[in-house]
Amino acid sequence: MVRPRSVTGRSLSIGALARRAGLSRATLLYYDRIGLLSPEDRSAKGYRLYGPESQRRLERIRELRSTGLPLTEIASLLDGRSAKEILERQLTEITQAEASLATQKAVVSALLGSPLTPTGLNRESWTALFAEIGLSHAQMSDWHRNFEARAPEAHAAFLRSLGIQELEIATIRQCSR
Repeated sequence: MVRPRSVTGRSLSIGALARRAGLSRATLLYYDRIGLLSPEDRSAKGYRLYGPESQRRLERIRELRSTGLPLTEIASLLDGRSAKEILERQLTEITQAEASLATQKAVVSALLGSPLTPTGLNRESWTALFAEIGLSHAQMSDWHRNFEARAPEAHAAFLRSLGIQELEIATIRQCSR
């Protein structure tokens, strides 16, 4: 969890607030542009000034960002939407990602324990290997979806290494998106 730094009783410039929060000035300008964090005041020269309320809001934004929530969800939370609903949905997404990573880990572990290399296996051998380590058809599809999302070119190269024709590779990749 992100440990918030203490809020001062004085206003800070955007640069000082960025340094204190460990963020870039550009990030704070973006937050202002999308309405997530606005300065409380302006200096005589028009510079943004962030008082204690803005500083506390930024600490909350940083805390919520550490959960992996997108900025749109954070804005909803800060504007009074039910935190429970949003955080429960985020927990579900994290749990699904963990399950997907566990599946990938099992496949990699099985491959490391096997004397065969990926280029030495054909499509049927891979499918049999996945089945042997207990992957269901749905989990195999999840594995392809994750591979495509994380490394699309490597996924295509992997499919080619199995001797699959380009048209079928295009179909597999499209279904994996």
